[in-house]
Amino acid sequence: MDWSALPDEKSKRFIAVLNKKVEVGRLMNALGHMTAGLAGKIGNADEMCFLDYKDKDSGSHPGISQFGFIVLAADNSNQIRTVRNEALRRGIAFTDFTSTMTVGTSREQVESTAAAEEADLEYYGITLFGNSNDLKEFTGKFSLFK
Repeated sequence: MDWSALPDEKSKRFIAVLNKKVEVGRLMNALGHMTAGLAGKIGNADEMCFLDYKDKDSGSHPGISQFGFIVLAADNSNQIRTVRNEALRRGIAFTDFTSTMTVGTSREQVESTAAAEEADLEYYGITLFGNSNDLKEFTGKFSLFK
């Protein structure tokens, strides 16, 4: 691997901000959906620098980003809403997950979300990808999720 061809691994990052009031199993489900959605939304594997790790036996462990993935804790849904609004304002790629996305079938979830005003949505989390310094400016106040 030509390490000199890769960008500085601290230049970009993934960040997830999760609502610590939500049960952990639901948060892990939401995190999985959001992360898959973020990768699909951006659709540029080169920008996300996915590496293929090889073990000594030539086994492949593919698809791990060179960039960090930091998971932070929000005290409530409104803090996530604030992060979402800032990401929108700055044009930063994100995906979010709300309580309306947990009811019934995908169709019912889409309909439930469409019937809710944004101010009434309960956010479980948000994932973002972008330049580290830009993301730190508005997520730096959060603590690591424990």
